[in-house]
Amino acid sequence: MAESIKTHLGLETTLTPGGRGEFTVWVNGKTVVTKQGDDFPPEDEIISAVKEAIH
Repeated sequence: MAESIKTHLGLETTLTPGGRGEFTVWVNGKTVVTKQGDDFPPEDEIISAVKEAIH
């Protein structure tokens, strides 16, 4: 996902280890996407959420 964010938005990312099964994307300290249940959010949803958060 980090590479996809870099490719689509030109942003560098930092991976921070979390709990087992955790997946959360923050932009400037604000949660913009989080995994619900067992399924990861779709890539296009993550890219859109990050893009919206930076604009």
